[in-house]
Amino acid sequence: MRGLDTAYMLDLIPVIASYVPLTLFMAIVAMIAGLALAIVMAVIRVIRVPWLHRVVAVFISFFRGTPLLVQLFLFYFGLPQLVPALNNLDGVTAAIIGLTLHFSAYMAESIRGAIIGVDRSQWEAAQSIGMTQKQVLTRIILPQASRTAAPTLMNYFIDMIKGTSLAFTLGVTEMMGAAQKEASSTFLYPEAFLVVAVFYWIIVEVLSVGQRQLETRLGKAVSR
Repeated sequence: MRGLDTAYMLDLIPVIASYVPLTLFMAIVAMIAGLALAIVMAVIRVIRVPWLHRVVAVFISFFRGTPLLVQLFLFYFGLPQLVPALNNLDGVTAAIIGLTLHFSAYMAESIRGAIIGVDRSQWEAAQSIGMTQKQVLTRIILPQASRTAAPTLMNYFIDMIKGTSLAFTLGVTEMMGAAQKEASSTFLYPEAFLVVAVFYWIIVEVLSVGQRQLETRLGKAVSR
């Protein structure tokens, strides 16, 4: 039984750190795009837009009911065979699309639940003074729903960051991909994967602190 090669682990830290920006980039872009899509889908389901709400329901069911890895493989390896225009799709773009669609399905349901949780009397009161449905949603309902959904959405962002680790299966060299390459060349697998695990752990812990602060602020705002 051998011990861990701590010198190698220390040398590996700057290597893995150099790929942190790419990991965060994929997660942030996917979060922004996914959140925008989720809001649209949640509103469509709440106001039950004819036939569209059924399409959205199927979309959400599919992306919640299939593994993220399968979806990434479908976008990167499967769709280009059906749509030749996608042959030049790179791994980073495929990963972002996969993360966006996968997590937008979960976020849409959280936002829909938050919207439904707003007292129905507020809809009726706003409409009674002549506000349109769009105005009621954008000025009254969504701002309140965002407070309720924010902690859950933060959890999804954390899951999204961890989900970027699957991008290495598409040939993307991010933190996990870098660790895999280093480990395969040195055969020091425990050291490489332990270092990358600590990196993910630190990132998640920093975000968790921000999440707790956000929940505290939202709690104070609601109690006023």
